[in-house]
Amino acid sequence: MPRRTKTSQAADRDLPTIPEDLVAHFVKGPMTAEAVQDASMAFKKALIERALGAELGHHLGYQPGAERPAGMANQRNGKSAKTVLTEDVPLRVAMGPGCHACHPAARPTPGRRPCCAPRRPRAS
Repeated sequence: MPRRTKTSQAADRDLPTIPEDLVAHFVKGPMTAEAVQDASMAFKKALIERALGAELGHHLGYQPGAERPAGMANQRNGKSAKTVLTEDVPLRVAMGPGCHACHPAARPTPGRRPCCAPRRPRAS
């Protein structure tokens, strides 16, 4: 069976299209490899922050700026900086605290129980 390289795997995937005006915002002319890397990291950071914010909104049941639903114990409580390990480099992102902020679905911690998971009964 032939080995699949990262290049062939990326070519086979259906990647989302990025609007031309967004690309034009980042690319104003010729770019060095370092400038391309910086733009890629900035876009990745913004994308991760937006995804984690949406995950927190889904978990809490309301979006930022909206009123907390009645009977809901959890609430938004500001943001803090965390380091997210990516394939390229670790990124510092601002994310709100909460159950899924410490255990994001984007990169689950193997072998550990999330803080919201039910505890197993102890053996007597």
